[in-house]
Amino acid sequence: MHRITSGELHSTYTLGDLRITALRDGYVDMPVGRLRQRGAKPFGDDLPEQVPLFGGQLRLSVNAFAIDDGNEIILIDTGAANAWHPTMGRLPQALDEAGIDVEKVRTVCFTHTHLDHIHGLVLADGRDAFPRLARLLVPRQELGLFRTEARLKRFHEMAQPFEAGDRLGTHVDIIGAHGHEVGHSCFRVSSGGEHILIWGDTVHVPSLQFDRPEVTWEFDEDQDQARESRLRLLALAADDHCFVAGAHLDSPGIGRVVRSGGGFRFEPL
Repeated sequence: MHRITSGELHSTYTLGDLRITALRDGYVDMPVGRLRQRGAKPFGDDLPEQVPLFGGQLRLSVNAFAIDDGNEIILIDTGAANAWHPTMGRLPQALDEAGIDVEKVRTVCFTHTHLDHIHGLVLADGRDAFPRLARLLVPRQELGLFRTEARLKRFHEMAQPFEAGDRLGTHVDIIGAHGHEVGHSCFRVSSGGEHILIWGDTVHVPSLQFDRPEVTWEFDEDQDQARESRLRLLALAADDHCFVAGAHLDSPGIGRVVRSGGGFRFEPL
């Protein structure tokens, strides 16, 4: 896997016969108190020095990922559009910068249904972001959550469920990664003997959670299950030599995981 093009808002890589493009929707700054040590204890003065802060807050990149097989494009997550902080909503510009025709995006899949992953279906001006969308895939356990989003009402009936073990076409398998949300899922993409795990919110703060994967996030629906999923996917990525792509890894959010001492280390690609 290697990079072939890049810009401010995108990086495109080859993966066997596929192209994988990381797309930057923007970023969000969050309080340090969102992090949780074991026992749901927040950090205070004991926050490790390796964690960078911006105005006293954690800065999380917000990324989506496109899989291009030469015929059509599967988009994993869509960013926030104008549904949350104004520092997000740049997915349309990222797609344009990457040279991706939105009319070729026929399938959109969500890792989970938090607002910074789903609202990019609708542009800030209210138009459909992907006018030829044919399949909208949502984790089965989160269909009800998706259908509570009034801004996305016109997509409620279009949404189809998927679950762990399903296969999407030739190249994509779904791996359960529950915990951050009840249906949180990982997409394993394979081509030419190479693999990448597009793993959503498995890691929120890469400067800390690779080294200390036991650290969880306030918004993890089930912190114990989220921790177990993170440890399992980190081990899978390291031991099976998979690349990883994370929604909140520092843009472009693609790299390798290696074991390091009692934890792991992320090596950006």
